[in-house]
Amino acid sequence: MREEALLLTSAGSVDTANLTKVLRFFGVPCRHVTIEEFLSCASENHPNAPKTKLLCSASAFLQLIAGPDESSAANRHWQKHLHSVFVYGANDADALKRLARILARDDEAGIEVVKQCDRDLVVSDQMDEFCSAMAGLRIPASSKANGSICSVTTTATPGATSIVSAGSGAIFLKVDYENVPVFLSASSSIIDLDATLAAGIFDIRDYVSSALPIVLYIKWAFVGTCWSSTEANACLIIDDPLLKPTHGLVDFRELLSLMKSHRFSTNIAFIPWNWRRSSSEIVRLFRENPENYSISVHGCDHTRAEFGGSDRQRVYWKAKQALERMNRHESKTGIRHDRVMVFPQGVFSQEAMRALKHTDFVAAVNNDTISVDPHFSSMTISDLWDVAVMSYDNFPIFTRRYPWEGVENFAFDILLGKPAIIVIHRDYCSDHCRRLINFVERLNALKRPLKWRSLGEVVRRSFRQREIAPGMVEVEMYGTEMRIENRSERRKRYLLRRRESVPSGIKEIRAGSAKVDFHSTEDCVGFEVDLDPGEKTLINIRFHDLAVAARRNDKFSYRASTMLRRYLCEVRDNYITTTKSRLADFVSR
Repeated sequence: MREEALLLTSAGSVDTANLTKVLRFFGVPCRHVTIEEFLSCASENHPNAPKTKLLCSASAFLQLIAGPDESSAANRHWQKHLHSVFVYGANDADALKRLARILARDDEAGIEVVKQCDRDLVVSDQMDEFCSAMAGLRIPASSKANGSICSVTTTATPGATSIVSAGSGAIFLKVDYENVPVFLSASSSIIDLDATLAAGIFDIRDYVSSALPIVLYIKWAFVGTCWSSTEANACLIIDDPLLKPTHGLVDFRELLSLMKSHRFSTNIAFIPWNWRRSSSEIVRLFRENPENYSISVHGCDHTRAEFGGSDRQRVYWKAKQALERMNRHESKTGIRHDRVMVFPQGVFSQEAMRALKHTDFVAAVNNDTISVDPHFSSMTISDLWDVAVMSYDNFPIFTRRYPWEGVENFAFDILLGKPAIIVIHRDYCSDHCRRLINFVERLNALKRPLKWRSLGEVVRRSFRQREIAPGMVEVEMYGTEMRIENRSERRKRYLLRRRESVPSGIKEIRAGSAKVDFHSTEDCVGFEVDLDPGEKTLINIRFHDLAVAARRNDKFSYRASTMLRRYLCEVRDNYITTTKSRLADFVSR
């Protein structure tokens, strides 16, 4: 029997819809019951039923615990068949205070109201299994977090643990009540996953109280039911560098030494226009260290908005030309490239995404998630919480972040099941990479260990899965390639699905060298793969070519201006930027 969440509804409980959205996002079935229905069910004897996970508002929970007397069957059910309870404040400070006093057995317990922008929040380092990657982190106060938050202040209480604290109070705590763990969130609301973000970026610092408690609880309470990732994958990307001994402030030999001693990997977002220009010394360095260095595709010519146009023929040809150049580079140097697109300046269009899908790219990786198309003006929180953004012709954008967005954002991405993809530019290496190493060490210190891989392998291994029956696993695929492995000791059947609104565009699906039959529904394709213990395979989805005109050459003026742009950028990187950095370092001494 699959676990389900019970949502206790009552008058004034306004966040039930948002709770339902979050549960469904993680694949957890839920059922709404009234207090009367819950007490009625509690009086029935179901000895083999899984223990109940209950979610409700503070006012609803007060009504529940005030209901049955100590000798009733319902109260015996409470102690024997209730796994845990998640309770949220629901903007009712009075009910929250009364409940906190009952749970903590402290008549002096109170509620402190503080501005979100005034208070750093600290996640407990005493509950690693519950807090996962977020354990022990300090989350800085955010100036964008509007309004106030409530925190529960209480004297030391046996069995009570502060999970997320704000100064002397807690916005999320665990209390044992009648031998049942009760998780009390002082948040006035539950995050709305349908809310839109105009910038297309989710920052956990702006939503700690409404998002973190419910996500932590669901990932812990429904660990055997909800979608999860098999591992936490990570990769560092540096945009633009030529494969020369040094490019600007990037020294490839120095960086390799740092990767080996501090356990991380680096992908170079390589500009295909430079395919003839890699030095033999650095080519050998990359070939001999594939576990540390990899390269991806950074545009084609790296001109402004070259993948931001609506001309299907143009962007399709540019995508094909980019891969042709990368293939020539691979033939010339022996360095294999990841068929992953990193858009120049982050600019892309819907047509560009369609072009990548039909030219053998596996995925795109980008900071920006909003296309230049006028009808794409925002993203929902649900879109951004997903393993990859799938809003553009069902071709994935895996999001990446800068180090200054904070370790807490990478940790929350990992908690959601997303990979940790870091991006820096050449100037971030100005101090011999000391800032970079400091950040990498903080990432490696997270309680969820990271698997540092090439960017292509990060994409292939980023999917979500859940076991729906013994020996049967449901998997959602994102990139056009996925590497899956049966790490159990028994044969398993994998039911794979991938969102696809135009199944007729699929040329074939393969598992290893074998062609796989697939079926389609209105918005996805599905197929099955059986794997023996220890067996792994590469799933590959190939799409038909687009029906557009053949290749066309760029005008001489465009080629000349592109060449000039590339060389001027190198002058900037290798001379102007480095000189400014040395001067700044000299002045600071």
